[in-house]
Amino acid sequence: MAASKTSPSPSGSATKLELKPQLRISFRKSIAMGPGKADLLESIAATGSISAAARKLAMSYRRAWLLVDTMNTCFKSPLVETLTGGAQGGGAQVTALGHDVVKRYREMEKKAGESVTREMAEFSDLMR
Repeated sequence: MAASKTSPSPSGSATKLELKPQLRISFRKSIAMGPGKADLLESIAATGSISAAARKLAMSYRRAWLLVDTMNTCFKSPLVETLTGGAQGGGAQVTALGHDVVKRYREMEKKAGESVTREMAEFSDLMR
């Protein structure tokens, strides 16, 4: 998937150079899905919370909420639903469509990376 090569680091020891293509799915004027949004959906699914997912990804709650809002607007139905109230104070859950979207996105991401493996290795030779 990602091209890698060994290159000297500033200290003189060898480090691995990783190049990885990134897939973004545009819809109208928005990015409907990309690597950060897929990570966010996976983190929301794991934590049950937008704020906990944001903390886990070192992202502000506002940024996470804006990404969720964009995704929910781009797709036919929401990818994330928020839960209100209760003793635990609510939370969020990834919908069945959200899980399906992440699965499909990760499959496309893998195929895209595999399709340019040789080119990425050659491109890597051009990097410092």
